[in-house]
Amino acid sequence: MKYALQVNSSPCAKHSGIEAYRFAIAAIMAGHEVIRIFFYKEGIYHAFRFNSPPADELQLTALWSDLASKHAVDLVICISAAQRRGLLASDEANLLGKQDNDLADGFRIAGLGLWLEASVQADRCLVFG
Repeated sequence: MKYALQVNSSPCAKHSGIEAYRFAIAAIMAGHEVIRIFFYKEGIYHAFRFNSPPADELQLTALWSDLASKHAVDLVICISAAQRRGLLASDEANLLGKQDNDLADGFRIAGLGLWLEASVQADRCLVFG
């Protein structure tokens, strides 16, 4: 089965990001495919390169990056939500005259159309948060 996931809440506001991550791992371990995880609204905060939660908490950004690297999961950040909240990839920062690259490894910024595409390709879509 193919899954598309959407994460809408901040990694420090609710547990839905952790639940989405655990679901993705469980689905992959069960032989299913997670074709895309779309981070929307406050969910874009999962992709900040400089997230630094306390050492005794889950390092969720690093876990997402590892998931993308090991299992070829497409981690997409909504461009509009990211711009509103100041998360910039290097190419967008250059366009805006800024010198930032806030995006963690394994994530990319794109439009809402990629969520639509994933929802068409997937057998099931789940929204967390």
